[in-house]
Amino acid sequence: MKILVINSGSSSLKFQLIETSPEQIAAHSDRVLAKGVVERIGSAGAAMTCEFPAGSGGPVAAPPQRLSRPLREHRQALEAALECLRQSPGGLRDVQKIEGVGHRVVHGGERFQESVLMDEDVVRGIESCSELAPLHNPNNLKGYWATRELLPQAQHVAVFDTAFHHTLPPPAFHYGIPYAYYARHRVRRYGFHGTSHRYLSYRFAQIHGRTRHDYKLITCHLGSGCSVCAIDRGRSVDTSMGFTPLEGLLMGTRSGDVDPGVLTYLLHREGLTPLDLESMLNQHAGLKGLSGVSDDMRDLLEASRQGNQQAALAIDVFCYRVRKYIGAYLAVLSGAHAIIFGGGIGEHAPAIRARICDSLEALGIRLDAAKNAATVAREGEISSGQSGIRVWVIPTNEELMIARDTLRCILGIPHPA
Repeated sequence: MKILVINSGSSSLKFQLIETSPEQIAAHSDRVLAKGVVERIGSAGAAMTCEFPAGSGGPVAAPPQRLSRPLREHRQALEAALECLRQSPGGLRDVQKIEGVGHRVVHGGERFQESVLMDEDVVRGIESCSELAPLHNPNNLKGYWATRELLPQAQHVAVFDTAFHHTLPPPAFHYGIPYAYYARHRVRRYGFHGTSHRYLSYRFAQIHGRTRHDYKLITCHLGSGCSVCAIDRGRSVDTSMGFTPLEGLLMGTRSGDVDPGVLTYLLHREGLTPLDLESMLNQHAGLKGLSGVSDDMRDLLEASRQGNQQAALAIDVFCYRVRKYIGAYLAVLSGAHAIIFGGGIGEHAPAIRARICDSLEALGIRLDAAKNAATVAREGEISSGQSGIRVWVIPTNEELMIARDTLRCILGIPHPA
């Protein structure tokens, strides 16, 4: 079955066309036929890039297609993407052959605990969660409205970032604030990046010929956004992101953990407004704010090598936070079988992985320096033979997980427990 995966943002539309089936899932042989992104939607300089990976229709990757023209709305962006897909080497001349569309939806609240076929009731439920994710859910639905209009034959599935974390126990998801705020407004830890953490745990078990129920894992999604998850036999039992994606690790432009007292202090001392604080914490903090250089770890590593002390500080704080959460989640799980790194930083930065795992020998974690250095953007174990806890790198694949969930929903196949 050909599944179109959509990640719709405020001014961007990411898409992948994936061929999958129950047999391909079992063999981990799903095929990416095309993938691309439309950026700066709503401007005269909107741009689209579409790639056709090797194996999508031939032995080598086809040249990417690029387009720049005014695209005022998401419908026009999707039209451009579908026109690109018609050029796919895989022979998709008729986009009406797309049978399913999987939509990334950031927030499912407490209602949506797994991926679901979309109907009017589900759309209303997603809209009701928009107060919890005002920058995301409404934009996720823009992609749904556009694809429903242009691909009327397809069935649509919502895949929620928060769903995997619905198994958090009350001690992990409640905050130490008056219970009335939870009762009235459902203020609690929700967690995000659930699709990525679920994929990393699933893939680790598949590589080893077992199921997620056989393992206790700590998964580290480290990219522009970062989170850590404690997974006990396939169930998320704690995660670093909270009511919003701000809590937890230091990220590209997000602050991570901050004493709430700091915020009230800045409100008065700097004369900031709540909107000023929200902007600072989301867009001007994290690696970017602390370093004063960049939110890109590659830039910071280079600046650090050239002697920039603030860049070095930002890297140290980043690694310290991840290390601290790993230690905390080893306590939550009473030990773990493996730690898994994924995401742009987790997959491509051996130096950061080494710094994170440094001084964790007392907890049974030891890296093999040569394996770590050689494992970039590919699956592989990077722990030494003396490590009591295995350490792996697994490139995450949220789009593939969305495509598989879409297939299962359409075919009525239960989601793996």
